[in-house]
Amino acid sequence: MSIPVIERTRFAVGKYEVIAKPIPHSAHMLLYSVFLKGTRIGAMASFPTESDCRFLEKPPVVPPLKIYQLTNRPGRPKKGSKPPAQAVERSLAPSRSEIPSDVSLDGMPRIEDR
Repeated sequence: MSIPVIERTRFAVGKYEVIAKPIPHSAHMLLYSVFLKGTRIGAMASFPTESDCRFLEKPPVVPPLKIYQLTNRPGRPKKGSKPPAQAVERSLAPSRSEIPSDVSLDGMPRIEDR
């Protein structure tokens, strides 16, 4: 039994020229190389549409990456910065140990009532 051989094909999609050739070690998959004015602008493993070819010719602008490590530093204020106002208010709030013992927290009964 012989393995089917797919031949190279050449066709046009709009103003783009596409050459489909078999992918090595694959029985039925093709690699579609897209050309514009004789210059290869990309390749795909699926049948390209004109929209795909336009995307290969002029991809959208991608904004520069922001390095997460340098931009997000929670808990590490800059040198010389003042503490936020919330931190000052928290220090004035009573702590849990100052709450009277007869007050139940979160609707839970006190230990003596159980």
